[in-house]
Amino acid sequence: MKKTISMNQDWEFCKQGVKEKVNLPHTWNGLDGQGAAGPEGYFRGACTYTKIIPQYPGKVFLEFKGANSVCTVKVNGRVAGTHAGGYSTFRVEITDFLTAPKNFLEVTVDNSDDKKVYPGFADFTFYGGLYRGVDLIYDVPGTHFSLTDYGSKGVYVTPKINGDIYVKSILCGYHSGVKVRYEVIDADGRTVAAAGDKERLHVDEPILWNGMENPYLYTLKATVYDNGIAMDEVKLRFGFREITFDCNEGCFLNGKHIKLKGVSRHQDRETIGNALTIHEHKEDLEIIKSMGANSLRLAHYQQAGEFYDLCDEMGFLVWAEIPVISRYQKKAQENALQQLEELIKQNMHHASIFCWGIENEITITNENEALIEGIKELNAYAKLLDPSRPTTCAQFTMCSPSSELNTITDILAYNHYFGWYMKTCDGLDQWLEKFRAVNPGVKLGISEYGAEGVLGYFSDNPSQGDYSEGYQALYHEHYLATINANDYIWGSYVWNMFDFGSAARNEGGVKGRNNKGLVTFDRKTKKDAFYLYKAFWSEEKFLHLVGSRYPLRTVGEHSFRVYSNCDKVVLKVGSKQKTVSGKGVFVFDGMEIKAGENKVTVTAGDIKETFVFTGVEEYPTEYAMPEGSSTMVRNWFVEKSDESNPDCYSLDDKIGDILKSEDILGMVGGFAGKLLKSPLMAAVKPFTLRQVLSLKFISLDPEMIDMVEQFLKTVKKV
Repeated sequence: MKKTISMNQDWEFCKQGVKEKVNLPHTWNGLDGQGAAGPEGYFRGACTYTKIIPQYPGKVFLEFKGANSVCTVKVNGRVAGTHAGGYSTFRVEITDFLTAPKNFLEVTVDNSDDKKVYPGFADFTFYGGLYRGVDLIYDVPGTHFSLTDYGSKGVYVTPKINGDIYVKSILCGYHSGVKVRYEVIDADGRTVAAAGDKERLHVDEPILWNGMENPYLYTLKATVYDNGIAMDEVKLRFGFREITFDCNEGCFLNGKHIKLKGVSRHQDRETIGNALTIHEHKEDLEIIKSMGANSLRLAHYQQAGEFYDLCDEMGFLVWAEIPVISRYQKKAQENALQQLEELIKQNMHHASIFCWGIENEITITNENEALIEGIKELNAYAKLLDPSRPTTCAQFTMCSPSSELNTITDILAYNHYFGWYMKTCDGLDQWLEKFRAVNPGVKLGISEYGAEGVLGYFSDNPSQGDYSEGYQALYHEHYLATINANDYIWGSYVWNMFDFGSAARNEGGVKGRNNKGLVTFDRKTKKDAFYLYKAFWSEEKFLHLVGSRYPLRTVGEHSFRVYSNCDKVVLKVGSKQKTVSGKGVFVFDGMEIKAGENKVTVTAGDIKETFVFTGVEEYPTEYAMPEGSSTMVRNWFVEKSDESNPDCYSLDDKIGDILKSEDILGMVGGFAGKLLKSPLMAAVKPFTLRQVLSLKFISLDPEMIDMVEQFLKTVKKV
């Protein structure tokens, strides 16, 4: 039988000639990928990890669980293997390269921009490094389950809700004396089905994996024998379950309606980037579960195997996807297909995964025939690899409801930021009505929505674009109410559960970070909006006073909000007390804050919390976004106007003049920084934006052009 040992300790790491000792998991962008690099951005390039390894018996493989993003493995100066794609497991056989008692292993990892590898650009940091660890597998016998079939274990299981199980194995060293035996073992360790050399098993009256109600798991044990001697063994956990979707009634798990109450999750943390251990993965899921969510969108790439295991165990329903994002890269189509095959083959046994995502906001730059054909190819390949699960994609708001892309996948979702980047929150309601009129048969979800809430920013009158926790909470109140009111929406995913690193960002007074999380980057503080979802999703009784971390209040009348899943809440400020009944959101108007200390008590059932607010004459500026902070947000398109303003830009201004605006450079610099410096940009600067957008190869949706025009009308000319 093969053996596995960890290779995570004692590497020599070299970056730009500077060497240090490190242990894995490791990234070199834990700080500079989160804003510490300054205006030059974070380091993207090639670094090396080296160590001395002995010889090992049998066939020997190195297993890399995550190396971002192009990796080259050398042993004793010879290339043993390469891999492109930073988020999936891959293995390299090094048997023939181990030639001495001591062998020099050199692993080069490069997170440079590569047009042949996804992702190309996106709103998150592409952390470089061996950030998930490395194992060495040795004593692999001549006859074994394949270790080189796209990082899988060489065994694939597809269970059906009726108890049928279909199994497929990829064998190395097969001959007439080789036999495979399969066993199905229940959670109590009992064998409930077995078969020799058959690829179909059956369990009578299987216990269903039923999400958080009962995440019951079985284990498939596959053993390969060579002339009666056991040579290799693989174990995979799986669950019997069925998930279906209806365009009018939403989602059903095992025949029972379920609303997918979801959040999106990036895998990074403050100061350590994406070099996470099982401890951080588990803590993330415990926080998410405590809020009452039952579903996750794992954005925008394959995540760690142990994280999927935890999702299986805890009963989360998972949207898993590949990093085909923002801009279609024709040269990277082969890599997209490879990453899709890795994602599916490595993870198709996971009961928690209910769909495969094949793209995210892919029309953010443009939409053309090559893009559409590329997405069709990805969808067809996903269906070929795993016909048992639906495919999905996440469209950008400006992707027209009539786009051909909306009919490719089995289910569909959209990313919307009405009320943050554009229009007001009720733009969501208007868009849903329009989309349903055009596509009544589409099974629709909401894949992203969110607003920035910078920790410590508060206001008596929260407003769009102030980056306050108060506005973030109000934004989510509207979205949650709309989602709850429409049963046809099969699921929704808050963007994002946690603040995350985005090195290109500099907005709201915070560099290198996207602050749309319901919880801070370090996981230490739950923002007000977190408790809104807990009020509607969790059964654990609680109450939360919105703005409780905002102790200095101006003297006068205030409106207080409380989030709770209790039926009745009592609020007392000084000697004045009010009682409000309702669900989720409790509003108390006309409560007076006096000069000096004010005792505030909130009660719901047996729960009671007390706060002290201090009345001051002037609003404390420390609660506001610092003046001069860069923002990506302005109240665009609140009232569409066909009138031009000579003091503001329009589509009829020359591109060279438009790019003189710092506001506009701040908007586009994050995803088009290199383009701005290219010869092409120099060539188009004398032309108006309207002239350039009319070119056929641009092919922007008319609604998107309209939004660009309305945005320009809010920017004053330099």
